[in-house]
Amino acid sequence: MSRGCSINSRNQRLAALKAFCGYVARKSPEKSALCQGVLKIRVKKAPQKPVEYLSVDAVEYLLKIPDRHSTQGIRDLAMIALMYESGCRVQELIDLRVGDIVFRSPNTVTLTGKGNKARVIPISTNAADIIKAYLNSTSICDMAHPVFVNIYDKPLSRSGVSYVLDKYGQMARNARPELYPCKLHPHILRHSKAMHLLENGVNLIYIRDFLGHSSVTTTEIYARCNPELKRKYIEQAGSLITESIEEYSESEKEALIAWLRENI
Repeated sequence: MSRGCSINSRNQRLAALKAFCGYVARKSPEKSALCQGVLKIRVKKAPQKPVEYLSVDAVEYLLKIPDRHSTQGIRDLAMIALMYESGCRVQELIDLRVGDIVFRSPNTVTLTGKGNKARVIPISTNAADIIKAYLNSTSICDMAHPVFVNIYDKPLSRSGVSYVLDKYGQMARNARPELYPCKLHPHILRHSKAMHLLENGVNLIYIRDFLGHSSVTTTEIYARCNPELKRKYIEQAGSLITESIEEYSESEKEALIAWLRENI
């Protein structure tokens, strides 16, 4: 009976079963034949969804909505600004400590991503000023203290980050529905930053390092999903075709015929 599970859920459960069968095969070799039947099951390919991202105008308008004169508003503004500026993952934002942000020229933030790999990301002066204003409003001095906390001074959870972004996303969509065709999720700001860097001619290798991807193959998804870049490259390729066609001279024709006789 079909349970209506998604392809990703199916593949995750299959991976868990395969890991268990691999363990059983090592501990009880007599069960290897049964385990091999499970290990041979192939993962199911899921259709690739287009990458959702915001335009530059949409990001700019989103940043205008939080009330920077209130404690909660300046926190939310600092969080959204940093998520876009650094292209960080949600967990990287949650794990961020005050000491990870350096306010000097250039302003930087150190993010710790998957595999405990750290990377240093430059941030603009405007974003740094917003984050500095937020930290000043909270009077946080401990360098090991989480940057973004809730009203109980506890680190924001993943659902808390999603709630904040969704709240302002709904407000932005109500005011400018043409800019926000989809529901906002935390990863959309990461996608948006990658797309905007790509549209401004930044090399994929640098974008890979910026996002903390282990392979440029992962980063290439942004190049494949951007119709504007495809149009640009197609036009560049088309410009190589000229209307004038130069005919072979008599000597070139004779040389070509001679070569064909010798090699065919």
